Amino acid sequence: MSTTGNVVVITGASSGFGALTARVLADAGHTVYAGMRQTTGRNAPQVQAAADYAHEHKVDLRSIELDVNSQDSVDTAIARIEAEHGRIDVLIHNAGHMVTGPAEAFTPDQLAELYNVNVLSTQRVNRAALPGMRGRGQGLVLWVSSTSVKGGTPPYLAPYFAAKAGMDSLAVSYAGELARWGVETSIVVPGSFTSGTNHFAHSGRPDDTTVEAEYETRYAGLMDQVAAKLAALAPEGASASLVSDEIARIVALPAGERPFRVHIDPADDGSEEVSEVADRIRREFLTRIDLADLLTVQR
Repeated sequence: MSTTGNVVVITGASSGFGALTARVLADAGHTVYAGMRQTTGRNAPQVQAAADYAHEHKVDLRSIELDVNSQDSVDTAIARIEAEHGRIDVLIHNAGHMVTGPAEAFTPDQLAELYNVNVLSTQRVNRAALPGMRGRGQGLVLWVSSTSVKGGTPPYLAPYFAAKAGMDSLAVSYAGELARWGVETSIVVPGSFTSGTNHFAHSGRPDDTTVEAEYETRYAGLMDQVAAKLAALAPEGASASLVSDEIARIVALPAGERPFRVHIDPADDGSEEVSEVADRIRREFLTRIDLADLLTVQR
């Protein structure tokens, strides 16, 4: 078991990008806490799989009960990690949930629930983990965003797209507010990976089935069409591991040299091009108002 690498906590690490990232970071010699909920219930098989991986590969990969929708659960998990190691070096915001269907058919409560999972969860974890990072004057907060924030946005994914945009906007603001504390921000922006994750397979549906059925009269089979086209756009061999490998590369970089934003988008939906403009304008504007120091961490 490694004692020389970073102490890393990943939210939503039971499957998909989270599980892949937990394993590749553990392989790199870091102590990795794979956060997930219902570790003794629904996700017990995932906990066992992580334990088996750690034993077989002789790495330090640990599952931990961490329900991002519960402040008590978050606080307990973060306190346990800090008690065991005295620090958290890397916090990875990966937890998220997708829904598919016509926007009008989702109730306001459903949108609030999605915002809770994809946005408010990051605030709960930040409020638990950031005091320690700020106190030590170092750390990395890495946010797993989505190309839907600034790229091509097909219909029937509006609630998810809106939530990811909210999370991305929060990440950008946090970057400036953490810079003077020595805490870095990196935003990793995956495109549409139709295999290797459970986003589409486990996506939620609208509660208002009447409105959903009405839309089906004009948009019959739209999600199947979108999914097929997205799969066709991705080049052969475009694996979700591209995302976890990139996260591992960023974590391995020296403090102060991590990128602000990177895209892993096999389908190339245009997000990277738009983000380059937006991030350039951010840099220029902060410079104009004499806050250029917020573009890099204090070292």
